[in-house]
Amino acid sequence: MDSVLIFGAAALSDVTQEEADSTIEFALESGINHFDVARSYGDAELRLGPWMPKIRDQIFLSTKTGKRDKESAWAEINESLERLQTDHVDLIQHHAVVDLEQLDLITAQGGALEATIQAQEQGMVRHIGITGHGHQAPRTHWEALRRFPFETVLTPLNYVLYQDEAYRLDLEALTSEIKRQDAGLMVIKAIAQRPWPEGAPHRYDTWYEPFDRQEFINAAIAFVLSFPEVTGLATAGDVHLLPLIVEAEKQADSMTPEQVEQIMARVQEYVSPFAAGGPG
Repeated sequence: MDSVLIFGAAALSDVTQEEADSTIEFALESGINHFDVARSYGDAELRLGPWMPKIRDQIFLSTKTGKRDKESAWAEINESLERLQTDHVDLIQHHAVVDLEQLDLITAQGGALEATIQAQEQGMVRHIGITGHGHQAPRTHWEALRRFPFETVLTPLNYVLYQDEAYRLDLEALTSEIKRQDAGLMVIKAIAQRPWPEGAPHRYDTWYEPFDRQEFINAAIAFVLSFPEVTGLATAGDVHLLPLIVEAEKQADSMTPEQVEQIMARVQEYVSPFAAGGPG
């Protein structure tokens, strides 16, 4: 059985192999068996690679291609397999498909989707998914499922995003289509508090400012895991946040919606990570 927590290997993009090894060991000891990486995550694939001879048959391994045309995507998939020291991944995802323009590129004739289908046909990947950031992601992913039966969707969800009516309606339409097609729904940005304030030091290797108090992380994780459609939650892109998220997942079932609301109501300066000034 796959763990509901997905190790977000973006956390390994800029760490030493020693730091990566201790983090991977912690993730495995915590019961995490889904590892998610991308070719664009710095050295992350290279940090995971040495582990594959030991754990490849024990984990669900996913990576991503950010390329938009078939030829470039095909090359990137092959490069990822080489860096990961494996002959196949369980899931290849079209990365950062944030709007219809990006979706049009990958689904066009000669687009990147043709490369992932070819890789699937050749046994290099088992499943094909799609990911995206930003406020348009749920609507874009809903349209993506109408064009192709992606087996997984990785889209943003957290407490503050869900308070936005337009976002909530788009997410509800997406989850309805996901259930209709029996696809998997994985989420990102669960513990994002806000974009980093301009000029503020970045205390973590995340492009948004995350919660780092256990009580807020507990509530944020419990909120996301209260959705029965959610099959996976990607951990944040910093190795120091992983233990807090693991602890929060253990506590999630014991928190009521009322408790979550009471804790979230105490958060100051809680806004979408995609608000003006943050990456989209």
